[in-house]
Amino acid sequence: MPYINVKVTDEGVSCEQKQAIIKGCTQLMVDVLGKNPQTTFVVIEEVDTDNWGIGYEQVTQLRNQS
Repeated sequence: MPYINVKVTDEGVSCEQKQAIIKGCTQLMVDVLGKNPQTTFVVIEEVDTDNWGIGYEQVTQLRNQS
């Protein structure tokens, strides 16, 4: 019973994109580990860019510098 936790920055990920992530992660477990898709759980967490850091900086600040 795989449990997959996907974290992405909260920047307007569409419902269709989330569905594609769920399908893709589930299919990966089926293909690689032979898992049953009916018992494969995928959770998508959207994280505010203020709460996501790379190196010493918040992603919000990095995006504003670009």
